[in-house]
Amino acid sequence: MLNKSKKLFKPWKRVSLYTFAMSVLIYGMPFSLQSSASENFSTKIKDRKVETFTKKSFVAQALEKSGQAVVTIETQTRILRNNRDSIPRSLLRDPYFERFFGIPNIQLPRSSIEKRQGSGVIFSSKGLVITNAHVVEDTDQLVVGLSSGQRVFGEVVGQDSLTDLAVIRLKGEGPWQKAVLGNSNKIIVGDWAIAVGNPYGLEKTVTLGIISNLNRNVSQLGIADKRLNLIQTDAAINPGNSGGPLLNADGEVIGINTLVRSGPGAGLGFAIPINKAIEIANQLVEKGQAIHPMIGVHLSHRFTKTKKLNDQLRYGASIEYILPGGPAEREGFKVNDVIIKVNKKEIKGPKDVVDSINENGIEKAMEFLILRGNKKKKIIIKPVDIRNFRIQ
Repeated sequence: MLNKSKKLFKPWKRVSLYTFAMSVLIYGMPFSLQSSASENFSTKIKDRKVETFTKKSFVAQALEKSGQAVVTIETQTRILRNNRDSIPRSLLRDPYFERFFGIPNIQLPRSSIEKRQGSGVIFSSKGLVITNAHVVEDTDQLVVGLSSGQRVFGEVVGQDSLTDLAVIRLKGEGPWQKAVLGNSNKIIVGDWAIAVGNPYGLEKTVTLGIISNLNRNVSQLGIADKRLNLIQTDAAINPGNSGGPLLNADGEVIGINTLVRSGPGAGLGFAIPINKAIEIANQLVEKGQAIHPMIGVHLSHRFTKTKKLNDQLRYGASIEYILPGGPAEREGFKVNDVIIKVNKKEIKGPKDVVDSINENGIEKAMEFLILRGNKKKKIIIKPVDIRNFRIQ
């Protein structure tokens, strides 16, 4: 009986061992082993998360540098309209209408408020904001929204329509977080370009592109009443971005977004180089207006070449048009003259001439060395401010 009972118990031992093995497979290792394994596994995941998600893109790092200085500019302008404009002309000509309703009462003006929005960037710790002139033009009330969510009133210090730039002073004590300014003379085609602004009222919108070209004359875009050489970019610039900053990969402001040209397939964005923008902004702060020296000529790279003068004409700026009554006409410049030196400095193209005139100002005369036909000639001219010039 005992032997039979021992035989009966053996299968139960096998069952218990089998059950234990299955429980290990189903429920895992014993508690101590399981906890240590899970700790190692979770540690690896934790390390991997830190390594993966703490690395920021260069765009995010650039925004940390200057993004807090970008502001929203909201303007209000009171528009007066005459009630008479809403009445059909046939009624106005009717003598019975005039007798019964009285034309003078109908002519009383009514007003409405026109609201506009743009962008800007704080460039001085004194609370000075640079933006486009068309953003603040003819405004009656100006409110500036800061990146912190605070809203403060602002006043226009000065504006310059020729360069489409304006300066606003924030009303308040601050402190004001200013942007880091770069050097637009050092940028090259192909550099990263980051546009920041508030298009369509959507605050802190960021777009990325590259510098597509440099020194685009605004006249090439069909705009005749401005005096600008612009940075071209494919970073999206939309309505409401005007006045916001164009940043480089290091988060430095290299331009002020000013306009966009849209077309089938793509849009072209343009920005005012920051070096020019700050030069104008400083004049607006100090004098309330900007000075634009001119001699009254339109220049190009195109000029007539002769076999004898091919080497001499590799550089220079050709005169295509002379403003009647301007300094250049008075001192004897002629169409097709080629300017090869200004104040004894060699000229490579039209931009060099314009830069030299701007640098000289209106206080002193300049020496121009020109090539006329086969002969060189010196001409002395004193530039005038374009605002004070009137065609006779």
